[in-house]
Amino acid sequence: MKLQHLMAGIGDLSEYERAQKIRVHGRESVYVAEEKIRAKVLISCVGGMRIHLSSHDFLHIQISSSSNTDPRLQGLVEPNLWPEEIPGNDKFRGPLFHSARWRYDIDLKDKDVIVVGTGCSAAQFVPQLTTKYGAKSVTQLMRSPPWVVPRQIPPFGTEGWEKWSRWICSNVPGFQKGLRFLTFALAEYDWRLFGSEDYNVKERKKLEDKLLAHMKKTVPKKYHEILTPDYSIGCKRRIFDATWFPGLNDPAIELTTMPLTSVGENTVTLGPGRTYPDPNDSKSSAPSHEVILPADVIILANGFQTTKWLHPIEITGRNGKKLLDVFDERGGPQMYMGMALDGFPNFFTIFGPNTATGHSSIILASENMVNMVLKLIKPILKGDVAITEIKKEAELEWARDIQSALKKRVWNTGGCQSWYQTEEGWNSAVYPYVSAPHPLT
Repeated sequence: MKLQHLMAGIGDLSEYERAQKIRVHGRESVYVAEEKIRAKVLISCVGGMRIHLSSHDFLHIQISSSSNTDPRLQGLVEPNLWPEEIPGNDKFRGPLFHSARWRYDIDLKDKDVIVVGTGCSAAQFVPQLTTKYGAKSVTQLMRSPPWVVPRQIPPFGTEGWEKWSRWICSNVPGFQKGLRFLTFALAEYDWRLFGSEDYNVKERKKLEDKLLAHMKKTVPKKYHEILTPDYSIGCKRRIFDATWFPGLNDPAIELTTMPLTSVGENTVTLGPGRTYPDPNDSKSSAPSHEVILPADVIILANGFQTTKWLHPIEITGRNGKKLLDVFDERGGPQMYMGMALDGFPNFFTIFGPNTATGHSSIILASENMVNMVLKLIKPILKGDVAITEIKKEAELEWARDIQSALKKRVWNTGGCQSWYQTEEGWNSAVYPYVSAPHPLT
């Protein structure tokens, strides 16, 4: 295993930013040292990223990183880059950064701020740009509306929970365990939203009606049309919100579906046209005219690189086979139970392909994978066996079953495009079943 030690602070940069830094200042500006480690077992806990693994004898696994990355990076960490089709970002004189790489050194007070995106990250920080950071104006660009669920009020209310929850969980027998079970049960109940049977469609419709009513009583009327989704709830990641919808009543915040078409030195141009509703819909009252706005700061909240797994480290297994090549040959990223692949003995992942759910907890899924990996490596650590490897037939059957089941779930049938899957339709993000044990296990 080849480990490359980073300069202080470099781990907070994206892969792209590190590559840029090396091009300008050399490798010594990013890496300070390198060492090799031999191991019988390798467990990747980096989430949805890529790796390079080569082995001499399948007992000792040697990893060599062929790119400029930090092994600590996890799934929703490597941010999407600036959209190439939008010109002018190189001319922009103000700060331009991704919300995942927040610039705390930038003073937003009395600034005109442009925010690109309306996902979960944007919903958290946009309301604070005017109230906490003192921005003069905020224009938020939305490609299509998300389904927004009002956040649950905790027991005893928000203030009461913050004040008393630690004491109660520590001193009231069974309370913490009971609350955990209740949270799990309520999350599992949401599974009814993700199927494609008539029952699932009806359950989605009931919830959608409630959420639209919530939206219409919470945000200004001028946003009702553009905040009404035209796809089924669950098809994209839901936003559980306490501040974004109320924040849209702030006169200094403007939400629009006009596209960003170019950037100037201190301006942005929106339109002509709109991304939602359909620009050909003559009945729509959503703006579609060209407008030039002042811009002091641009913040990208345009998501993350999510369809590549174990990225951007390379892994080589038996007979020099690259992990990414295996994924490509088989149609897309896949691993048995999201944690093991034939041809890569003694290599396991925590939170690998198809282990997230649209309704339940990643923490629960990760705990389950940790427990399973511990069972698999126990005979190796005891010296009873030298190699643990999944059979190819089992892995292929697992992947076939997962992708087949996904085609019947709302992510494929709900009428949306999401970051869960590639343009070719391969979904390596989510698990298409409830949290109970899978029949193939």
